[in-house]
Amino acid sequence: MYPPELVKPMRDDLTNVGFEALYTSEEVEKALAKEGTTLVVVNSVCGCAAANARPGAKMSLNNDKRPNHIVTVFAGVDKEAVDAARAHMIPFPPSSPSMALFKDGELVHMLERHHIEGRPAELIAENLMDAYNEYC
Repeated sequence: MYPPELVKPMRDDLTNVGFEALYTSEEVEKALAKEGTTLVVVNSVCGCAAANARPGAKMSLNNDKRPNHIVTVFAGVDKEAVDAARAHMIPFPPSSPSMALFKDGELVHMLERHHIEGRPAELIAENLMDAYNEYC
């Protein structure tokens, strides 16, 4: 587990633009039970992928269509919440960072770490916006 002071700026990077931080499995279940679309960002300290994942997730919100709900869990910190979120992302293997779009509780779009790592934030945002345009 990472110390809270280390991850705070990375968590705040998303919560400061409206993402709701989830810490427990109950919070995850409640978030995914909501009607409409929900973007779940599995945040990470990994500099090689998360450094573009967070900006990409934020940029994706500058779209005419966007998710009804935006939430985040933090890998290596919020184990219970991350495990609960990942249980809904099956058949995809656990990876962080990652992003999943749910519609009425069903997984409809997934960005795994290998879709994020080495790609610029703009390309990540474009991928998410395409999913928003289709499902939101």
